Amino acid sequence: MAVQTHKLSAESVRNQLQKNQNLLAVSKLQPVEKMIELNKQGQIHFGENYVQEALDKIEILSTTNIQWHLIGPLQKNKVKYLKNKFAYIHSVDSFELAELISKKSAEMNHVQKVFLQINLSNEISKSGFNEISVMQNWKKLSELNAIQIVGLMTMPPLQNNPEENRIYFKKCFEIGKKLNLHEFSMGTSHDYLVALQEGSTWIRLGTILFGERHTT
Repeated sequence: MAVQTHKLSAESVRNQLQKNQNLLAVSKLQPVEKMIELNKQGQIHFGENYVQEALDKIEILSTTNIQWHLIGPLQKNKVKYLKNKFAYIHSVDSFELAELISKKSAEMNHVQKVFLQINLSNEISKSGFNEISVMQNWKKLSELNAIQIVGLMTMPPLQNNPEENRIYFKKCFEIGKKLNLHEFSMGTSHDYLVALQEGSTWIRLGTILFGERHTT
């Protein structure tokens, strides 16, 4: 299915949200000028996929009130560069990664807020815990003292019609409630309305807010 391409304003999206629901503007490969404009319109939360691009933008936009979220795959050898620059990390896909983030955060007397990435569609191209492994690892995950697991993140198949992704959002929500978690990072430009209906508290919207990415 083609992703929705006509632009929406951040304000119009936020007006669709309940009090506990948040808009995360996915700014990967977008110029800082567009980010500044959105920030001036009241958008605070921005999500980046690539560590180095994110760090560069954090430095450039250091005088803004932007809250930074890392939402892309995170390699273990990049954890040392994160320091305490991100309000949330959405892509913690293994106990080993969680343990390393906790270790590095502890060295800075920092507690890092994270989402556990859940792979419910069994796509080999995506990493993450499945329903069984997140339950099996939960005790030792919850004992890590320098991370705070706030919720779960999932990414259903992008090619699905929005309604086909409802089952994944519903399952993610059910798993989170079993673990007494209350934050859910799920839903992108083409299926965020369904995700909101199924309990999402963070929707991740990119080109629908910024327009198409300009790549060279």
